[in-house]
Amino acid sequence: MTSRPKLLLAGHLIGGLALWAACGHAALADVPKAQIRGEIDAELRRQLEQAVGRADAAPANRFEARRRARSAMEAAQALLRSEGYYQPTLQDDVEGEDTPVAVVAVTPGRRFVLGETTVTWVAPAPDAVTEQVVTKDLALTPGEPGRAADVLAAEGRIVASLSREGYADAKAEPRRVVVDHASFTVQPNFNIASGALVRLDGIQVRTRGSTNPDWVAGLAPWKAGDRYDPEDVAELERRLLDTGVYDGVNVSLAAPDQMTPEGLRPVVVGLSDRARSLLEAGATYSTAEGVGVDIFQTRFNRFGRAATVKYGGRYASIDSRLGGEVSLPHWRKPGRTLRLSSYLVNEQTDAYDRSAVSLNADLSQRIGKTSFFTYGLGVDAGQYTENRFDPITQAPITFDRDLAIVTGRAAAFMDRSNDPLDPTRGYRLYVSAQPTAVAGEDTVLFLKTEGQATAYLPLQDGAKTILAGRARLGSIIGGAELTVPSDRLFYSGGGGSVRGYSYQSINPRLPDNTPRGGLSLFETSLEVRHDIGAKFQAVAFLDAGAVGFQETPNFNNMRYGAGVGVRYKLPFGPVRADIAIPLDKREGDSNFQLYISIGQAF
Repeated sequence: MTSRPKLLLAGHLIGGLALWAACGHAALADVPKAQIRGEIDAELRRQLEQAVGRADAAPANRFEARRRARSAMEAAQALLRSEGYYQPTLQDDVEGEDTPVAVVAVTPGRRFVLGETTVTWVAPAPDAVTEQVVTKDLALTPGEPGRAADVLAAEGRIVASLSREGYADAKAEPRRVVVDHASFTVQPNFNIASGALVRLDGIQVRTRGSTNPDWVAGLAPWKAGDRYDPEDVAELERRLLDTGVYDGVNVSLAAPDQMTPEGLRPVVVGLSDRARSLLEAGATYSTAEGVGVDIFQTRFNRFGRAATVKYGGRYASIDSRLGGEVSLPHWRKPGRTLRLSSYLVNEQTDAYDRSAVSLNADLSQRIGKTSFFTYGLGVDAGQYTENRFDPITQAPITFDRDLAIVTGRAAAFMDRSNDPLDPTRGYRLYVSAQPTAVAGEDTVLFLKTEGQATAYLPLQDGAKTILAGRARLGSIIGGAELTVPSDRLFYSGGGGSVRGYSYQSINPRLPDNTPRGGLSLFETSLEVRHDIGAKFQAVAFLDAGAVGFQETPNFNNMRYGAGVGVRYKLPFGPVRADIAIPLDKREGDSNFQLYISIGQAF
C-alpha cells in the first residue's frame, strides 16, 4: 500500500522540474525585433517572425525602433524571395512615443511557381542510362512553389546521384534561374560537369604504424575495375574505424593524375594509430556489490591486422578474475570478429560461490551498421558451493560440486534506435540461446533462452519528452532447479534490471534470506525522460521483475521499484544518476539504492 504515494511523488517531481524549466525560460524571455502585420497564413507568419529574429529587450527610443524595423524589413524581404514571393509589398514603421514598437507591414503578393527545369551537361556528358537516372532525382515538379531551397537541393541531388553512379568528379557549374514576372514562374537552368566515369583500382596504405597493407586491401568491398561508389569507400572507412585501434582513418579517391594505364583510380587509405599500449586501473564501491579494484593492460594493433590484446585482473567482493582476451576484427571476412578469452574466476554471491577456469571463443558478424549476430563455445571447469532449496524436503541445503560445463552460444542484436547512448526514437531487439551440457558430479543437458526488447517514443516536438520501455523474458528448458549450476540460473535486481533492489534480491529467498536462482525470468521498465534546458534531463521510472521455478515466467511474485534520476548530457552521451526505492521491501532490503553510470539505463 506504500507504492502509490511513492509513484505520485515521482510524478510530482518530474512535473515540478518541467514547471521550473518553463518558468525559467519565461523569466529570460526576449522580444521580437519587429512585429509582423498583414493578412498572412500562419506558416508564412511563423517563418517571417523567425527570420526577423528577437532582441534581448525592447527598443530604448524611436531611433532604435526605426533601425530595427528597417533591418527586419530586409530580413523579411529575403525570406519572401526564398519562398517564391517575388512581388511583395513591405513597409517599415514605428508605433508609439514612450514605448516605441518596430513594425513591418507585409503583403506577400502572388507566389511564383516552378516552370520547366533544364539540365545542361558540360562535356563530357554521362552515359544515357546514368543521365536518365540522375534526372529523375531532380524532383522539381512544375506548378510547385518556386522555393530557392528546393532549387538548391535539386542541384545537390544531381551531383550526389552522379557520384553514386560512378562519376566521382561531378560538380555543379554556376546555375541560371529565370524569374518570369509575367508568367509568375521560376525556371531553373542547371549546368553540371559530370566528369569521366571512374573505375577503381586497389588500395594505397599510408601509415607509420604496423598495419599490413594486404590485410587492409582484403577489407575493400570492391574489385579492381568496379565502378566508383561512395558508399563502398565509406564502408571501408567504417570497417577500419570499427577495429578501435586507430585515432584517425581517412579513405579517399586518389587524384585523377594518379590513374593507372588501365584507366583505374586507386583509393588512398591514411591510418593514424592510437597509442600502442594502455594501462587501466580503477576502483569502484557500491552498497550493493562492495569494493572492486581493476588493473588491465591493453595492447592495440597487434599482428599487423588491428588485433587487440587485453590482460590483467579484477579483485571485487562479488566477482574476481585474472586472465586475458584477444580480439581479431574482420577475421577471414569483413565485419566478423573472433574473440578468445581465458580467465580464472572467483565469484562469491549470496546464492553461490564459484572458483573456475573459463575458456571462451566467439565469432561476431556485423550486419549493416548497428546489428550483429554471435555464435561461439565456452568451457568452464571448477568447484561450486551452492545454497539451494530442496523442493522435496522443503528445506534449504548447501552442497559442493566439481563440474565441467560446455556451453554453445548464439545471439542476435538489432538496433533501430537513433543513438547508442541516448536514444530518443526507435527500438532494439536482442535474443540468445545457450545449449549447455554439464558433467562431473552431476550430468544434465538444458537450454537457456533469453530475449529483450526496448523502445523509445518522443512525446513532444524536438524529443524534449521521451517515453522509454523495456521488456525481458528468460527461460531454462530441460533442467531442474537443483541440477542446473547456480551461475546459470536467473537472478534479478540491481541497476541493469529492477532498480531499488540490490543484486539478486528480487529472487524468492530461503529461510535464511539467501536468494534462490530461478528457471524463468520476467523484467519490465517504463521511463519518462524530460529535457530541462540544453544539458539536463529529469527522469521518473518504474521497474518490475519476477523470478520463477518453472520454464514459463511466474507473474505472481512480481516485485516493483520506483525512482527518479537526472542526466547531464555530454558530447559522447549522458551521465546518469538514479535513486530508487523498493516498493515491496522485505527483510534485508535497503531503503534505497543509488546508481551512477554513463548512458541511459536502457
